[in-house]
Amino acid sequence: MKKRLFAVLLSAVLTAASLTGCASSNAPADNAGSANTNNSSTAEKDKKDDTSKGTGKPIRLVNGKIEIDNQLKAFATAYKERTGQEVIIESLGGGADINGTLKGYLATDNMPDIFVFGGEGDYQTWKDYMADLSSENWASQTDFGFKDGNGKTVGFPYAVEGYGITYNADILKKAGVDPKSLVNFDAYKAAFEKIDSMKDELGITAVCSVAAEAGQMYWSTANHIFGYYLSAGLKRDDTTYIDMLKEGKVDEQRLGQFADFTKMLFSYSDQKVLISGTYDDQLALWAQGKAAFITQGNWIDPSLPSYNATFDCGIAPLAFLKEDTSGILADCPSWWAVYGDGKNIDACKAFLNDLATSAEGQKALVKDCGMISPYKTCKEVPETPLAVSLKSYIDAGNTYAWQWAKMPEGIATNATGAVFELYAKGDIDKDGFVKMLGKAIADYVKK
Repeated sequence: MKKRLFAVLLSAVLTAASLTGCASSNAPADNAGSANTNNSSTAEKDKKDDTSKGTGKPIRLVNGKIEIDNQLKAFATAYKERTGQEVIIESLGGGADINGTLKGYLATDNMPDIFVFGGEGDYQTWKDYMADLSSENWASQTDFGFKDGNGKTVGFPYAVEGYGITYNADILKKAGVDPKSLVNFDAYKAAFEKIDSMKDELGITAVCSVAAEAGQMYWSTANHIFGYYLSAGLKRDDTTYIDMLKEGKVDEQRLGQFADFTKMLFSYSDQKVLISGTYDDQLALWAQGKAAFITQGNWIDPSLPSYNATFDCGIAPLAFLKEDTSGILADCPSWWAVYGDGKNIDACKAFLNDLATSAEGQKALVKDCGMISPYKTCKEVPETPLAVSLKSYIDAGNTYAWQWAKMPEGIATNATGAVFELYAKGDIDKDGFVKMLGKAIADYVKK
């Protein structure tokens, strides 16, 4: 299996490897250069010339969350000071084709020691290259480890994240909108209309900050927003709609309700950001107080200080149904796997154990990265506003699973993301969106 995949990848090595550069240009601007280009070249040098003064060769970690790049690098520096082991953080994100980049690394014998994967679809691609982590100390301290078909833990969870529609509480208060009321379509419709009529008074330019350009923002529209169609209102183990999708089917009645809500989101958004905006553009509009809502989750917490965003904020459900759906989607955003054919497996295991169980590691994940720890033994409590809001949903057991992570690999990038962009541009209407999205899913599953 490994040889066959390697041969296929090698035939396309130049194309795949070139995606590394694309990742850098697509990442948020404040981290783009150091997160990708510099680390990639450093990793190459370390393969040829080990200059580490630590306990062994440097270990290299490919992280898929660009927004915690600086925080992970700071922890890696502190870890080397404590243990002597060097850890190189290479962050990809902001719309980069992470799987494509990793495939390029595999084809050129440049696989990182630890690599990110996003769920069941990615697991099917990389399952032959993952080390068994079942016996690690952290594995018994969490319910969120990724397990293979035999029950072995192969994915290290580093955070629980959640999202819906994030709101500026100060703006909503001035407009007389109670965020707790935002639990169904009609409530959002009334809120959007009211806020839109008060834009000048509130000092905003748009009700919502949404970005739907498929090249860079497919992950936000066709994964995250679409995730509510798959999970909203369902128990965490209810796989009704993701099972249908895997068979190439959709529930057109439910998808029609989702289309109505999505159109409303698009209609009340800043049109320039919606059609051509990047992640940075979307975040800046909201973080600078120019929009009341943004379709992002608690992962934006670490970025807010750079915008001097001091307003109160929280997360509301993306409640597209007519009936109340008061929960939000919360789960592991991705996992880290240890490369099973690597030569630094023990050093990788030690690093992950330290990050999960040590006081320094817990502080780095919760306090510095602004995330919620997936570990029961973690003593750190989140302080950043959106993490605090998310934790209230988790503590109340009011969450829906990330069933979208079980979609076939690449479907958002190569099929459904473009449909959202067409809908945002007005090139298709509601009926066209439902039909085209259903066809895109059916065609992709048949491949």
